Amino acid sequence: MTTTWTDGDPAAYLDAVPSAVRRRDAHTLLDLMERVTGQAPRMFGPSIIGFGEYHYEYPTGRSGDAPATGFSPRRPASTVYLADGVGAHTELLEQLGPHTTGVGCLYLKNLEQVDLAVLEQILRRSWATVTSGTFGQRARES
Repeated sequence: MTTTWTDGDPAAYLDAVPSAVRRRDAHTLLDLMERVTGQAPRMFGPSIIGFGEYHYEYPTGRSGDAPATGFSPRRPASTVYLADGVGAHTELLEQLGPHTTGVGCLYLKNLEQVDLAVLEQILRRSWATVTSGTFGQRARES
């Protein structure tokens, strides 16, 4: 099943997050991403809050649309989605503070322990890359 945009209310979703830390961090990420993107938040599937949209096309012919950036307040950590891959942000990630990563995901357990100015730089760079036209690179290729 493909994840798509829904009519869900991001604010209501965030208000229902059980963990006080995740809920606090989610509201911080919401404000930060709205400022960086200039876009209103939208629900992408049942648990991802997305901002903007980009179209991707891979050499295999697979294509689709996805949020240009977004996050989800998951139980173990807040997940920030970087479509251009975490590898594109190695130098900044070294300055961020406590985090872990996946190929295109940045996992943050407590935003009070990270440098929000560095996180904003990462989000701005990722947003600029992903929204500059048809973005065809996979996150693992960064």
